[in-house]
Amino acid sequence: MPSVPHPAIAEGNVAVVTGGASGIGFATAERFARAGLRVCIADLDEEALKVAADHLSNVGEVITQITDVSDAGSMDQLANAVARRLGSVSVLMNNAGIGGGGDALSNPEGWHRVLGVNLFGVMHGVQRFVPDMVASDRPGLVINTGSKQGITQPPGDTAYNVSKSGIRSLTEGLSHTLMQQTEGRVTAHLLVPGFTYTGMMKRFLKEKPPSAWLPEQVADFLFESLASGDFYILCPDNDVTREMDEKRILWNTYDIIENRPALSRWNPAFEAEFEEFMKR
Repeated sequence: MPSVPHPAIAEGNVAVVTGGASGIGFATAERFARAGLRVCIADLDEEALKVAADHLSNVGEVITQITDVSDAGSMDQLANAVARRLGSVSVLMNNAGIGGGGDALSNPEGWHRVLGVNLFGVMHGVQRFVPDMVASDRPGLVINTGSKQGITQPPGDTAYNVSKSGIRSLTEGLSHTLMQQTEGRVTAHLLVPGFTYTGMMKRFLKEKPPSAWLPEQVADFLFESLASGDFYILCPDNDVTREMDEKRILWNTYDIIENRPALSRWNPAFEAEFEEFMKR
């Protein structure tokens, strides 16, 4: 892997990672610190922030900030703290996320909570930090953490799917805007993890399933993909290959083209056809 996966990942530069106290955010923050960046990890979990900071302080320069990404004022406080203590931001990773919103007919409070953190949290990060990246003359990097559920839309937690679909659209639009305004000096990328054993999963599974990746594997794959210039960073795991992901995404797209019922992959009438499609 090239030593410099992106021009913004350079010694002395500043990185901000939301949801950085654990999981993929923490693993990526550690990679940034090992690359010589000065890192701010932002999270709502104060105790987890302390533990993460103790670990990262052995790797590089790190500060922490208790942050509610769903609150624009809290994001302002984060940005002001980073500017005061570290300086201008070169790398932004909008990674904070939660689940448990519910289906389309349930749990309005859950919907507001999930959309507030997952979608508006990313928007707050983008609108608070990225204009300064554009206005500077330095390389900049934005990473937004999406989900395969925002692409293939499995039934169940529709609120989560909607939030992650929104992140995809937001990041695609941001990438195009940055291309127009900075001609590639500042870039945006959509991280799409596979099954990953994060803190969210540990609440339900005490041990890592064999099919799951570790957060560190996702961080490694992220750096490799950035070095290749990828926008869609579609991660495999120990069970799902790139080819399987591509077929599932293609089937979902053809629901529209062939005017099949919504989410036909999970419709019993199309079960055999989908299984045959995956075998081809």
